[in-house]
Amino acid sequence: MSYRLPFLLIIISLLLGCEQKKEASESLLDYLPFEPSILIKINNVSEFSNAWEKNSLLKISKFTLPDSLAFRISSLKEIQSEEKALLSIYQTDSLSTAFVLTLERPFSFKSQDSSSNVKKESVLFKGSTYEKIELKNSFVYMAKMKDHVVLSSQLSVLDLAIKNTKKGSLPETFYKLYGSSNSEKPASIYMNMAQAHWLKNYSLKQNDSTTLDSFTDWLTFDFISSEDFIHLHGISMAQDSTPKTINLFQHSKPLPLTNSNTAPFNTEAFVSFSIENHNTFSKNQQEYLELSAPKETPFNSVDEVSMLLLGGKKAVFLNTLGTEEINPFLESLRRNETNYQGHEVYFLTEGAFLTTYFDPLIKNFNAKYYAVLENTYMFSEELEVIKEVIKDKTSGNTLDKNALFKTANTVLADESNIVFIANNKGIRELLKDFGSNQLNLDFKELINADYVYAGQLITDKDFYHTNFIIQKKVTEETSLSTSIVLRVELESDLATNPQFVINHRNSEKEIVVQDIDNNLYLISNKGRVIWKKTLNGRIQGKISQVDLYKNNRLQLAFTTNNEFLILDRNGKEVEPFNMKFPGGNLNGLAVFDYEGKKNYRFVITQGKKVTMLNSKGKVVNGFKYEKAESPVIMVPKHLRIGRKDYLVFMLEDGSLKILNRTGRTRVNVKEKIDFSGNEVYLFKDNFITTDKKGTLYAVDSKGKITKSGLNLNPDHGIVSTNRTFVSNNENILKIRGHEVTLELGVYSRPQLFYVNNKIYISVTDIQSQKIYLFDSNAKSISDFPVFGNYEIDLGDMDNDRKIEIVTKEQDNALVVYKVN
Repeated sequence: MSYRLPFLLIIISLLLGCEQKKEASESLLDYLPFEPSILIKINNVSEFSNAWEKNSLLKISKFTLPDSLAFRISSLKEIQSEEKALLSIYQTDSLSTAFVLTLERPFSFKSQDSSSNVKKESVLFKGSTYEKIELKNSFVYMAKMKDHVVLSSQLSVLDLAIKNTKKGSLPETFYKLYGSSNSEKPASIYMNMAQAHWLKNYSLKQNDSTTLDSFTDWLTFDFISSEDFIHLHGISMAQDSTPKTINLFQHSKPLPLTNSNTAPFNTEAFVSFSIENHNTFSKNQQEYLELSAPKETPFNSVDEVSMLLLGGKKAVFLNTLGTEEINPFLESLRRNETNYQGHEVYFLTEGAFLTTYFDPLIKNFNAKYYAVLENTYMFSEELEVIKEVIKDKTSGNTLDKNALFKTANTVLADESNIVFIANNKGIRELLKDFGSNQLNLDFKELINADYVYAGQLITDKDFYHTNFIIQKKVTEETSLSTSIVLRVELESDLATNPQFVINHRNSEKEIVVQDIDNNLYLISNKGRVIWKKTLNGRIQGKISQVDLYKNNRLQLAFTTNNEFLILDRNGKEVEPFNMKFPGGNLNGLAVFDYEGKKNYRFVITQGKKVTMLNSKGKVVNGFKYEKAESPVIMVPKHLRIGRKDYLVFMLEDGSLKILNRTGRTRVNVKEKIDFSGNEVYLFKDNFITTDKKGTLYAVDSKGKITKSGLNLNPDHGIVSTNRTFVSNNENILKIRGHEVTLELGVYSRPQLFYVNNKIYISVTDIQSQKIYLFDSNAKSISDFPVFGNYEIDLGDMDNDRKIEIVTKEQDNALVVYKVN
């Protein structure tokens, strides 16, 4: 049996409390030499030892006790017994500790038949004879009584245990706990905070004066273990005569946890305190702080106080149903404000008030920023933390969707007074605050990334129920399908929607975007700005990629208001593709590659003028459609049915021109269409588009027109492949006949993407800045909608067969989400 876990329990349990029921024999308590620091009541020695040895979490735990006590105790796994036992730990002086193990008979040593493993000799101490037992290079002292066997790491302590003259002298609170433990569990653990002098350095709260015994008098846990799971369920008790942290929650009912719905998805540690009645809390606080009267506070309506760690930074959440006193108080402390994703973030002139009003729950926290989301006031010392909270809350990327929370929630009760949840990073940070350097911890082996650490305290009359778990976490992908992987802020606001382009060196995706100062950026998929180039105007439409020299090195091709440009990988202009068009008013660039052999045709439209250039930058003489009958209103498209090419132009006068490669009419569309602003698509080998009345026009390859009244509003949207038709009308989205009712809002036209043999459809609610994503069967992608300002681009950014989407997050920032 290895003595490692209790130290972790002591540290973590400071935020917790406990429960148990069943009677147990108190005869083992007759051999306590004096008041112990820790006791472990073992209901079956062999069963407990086996459970301890098989638990994978305990195998990675490495705590070093003073004077190698852990090694001495670990040798006791050689003991074989189906009976009860009591292991007690003592501080014998300021530097050393000792244990006493009392067992019910019969017992034996597993290797007692081997003289090489078990050696015995008699020793005399103060007139009594005891046995010294050597077990695997360690030793213990033993005394055999009528019904019990007593072993100890120190001879003097064993002598005191045998000659115990203070039987039954432990505090009343201990006997209440001892009698309540569950004899059906492998073991129960008791911690005496008042006697744990050698643990005084390991403090709970953030001030130097608070140590373990200020939290409670006694803690007890039932020990339940499986291979990847430890559950401790027990009771905590404190005397009313002395101020203890848990007494802050006396006479308070537990409440459901709510701030987890606001905490960011990547929260590393989360501690939440519920305040069922603020008057009760104020009276308990008054007694704890030994004040002459309860504190007057503007936060009387707060019913939950939460602290969290995010990227090692702290934040405090206050959940409240009333703002009458809070708002005026905070307004008096404001000095500035900024807007982030439509939410005001305020700068504070003074921020120590939280530690004043919520002492001792909040310590050493100086709020510099705050914002309000629904019923939650959020405070932080770092502006970026507030932004992270807003971003994740707006996109629905919150802690309650994290595998961390979901794993803990399988064991924790729905209502509590204190809740604690942490991952490996969070527990590291907390243990650092609790004196981990003195505990001599090997964090790499102790804290495994696959484990969740959680606990809760629940009030019940004159004691407190506690749950504490260390459990293997469910995988992130089964819990969350979508998460933010990249955010990039630019110096100026974005002017175009960010777009993925291919990095020909590794076939991964990069991002191009232009700001309002006409700077074009190429950004790596790690968020690094590769280059920035200032252009003379705004890019029209989308950027295309071409391989001009047919050597698998790609260039960026696009038009601005009055230029046609092609840039190489380094952002340098490729001659002769830096052409100017006097008069400006260019549409977006169309790039045709008829046979897929990189014999490009670049089509630039300017009013009625149509210019087609080849890969050398020369005008294609064989193309006859140099002047349209009316201004071209959208980027021309190249569509293909069978082996025939169709060049499609939409004109301002309602003409739909469908031409062949030479610019001559291939399909004669006799009727004019009052174009709705949607493009022309192929659907079931028909050219389709809509008018402003919501009528769907379908033109076959012979020019026959079929009209369908779809009852769409003027601002409707459509998008299509040859087999998948999508429309959205107000908040109704239809995908291949499947209808989805979205929240009321103002929606962008739908977008359709085909990546990794799968179709994705996206629409954006421009009002609430929410991006929705569906598959071709109208099934929502998990964890959508997410936050975004307008249209997206979608692709497999890092070639891992998982898609990413890029979009505007705010005026000057873009964000990339990974969809697992």
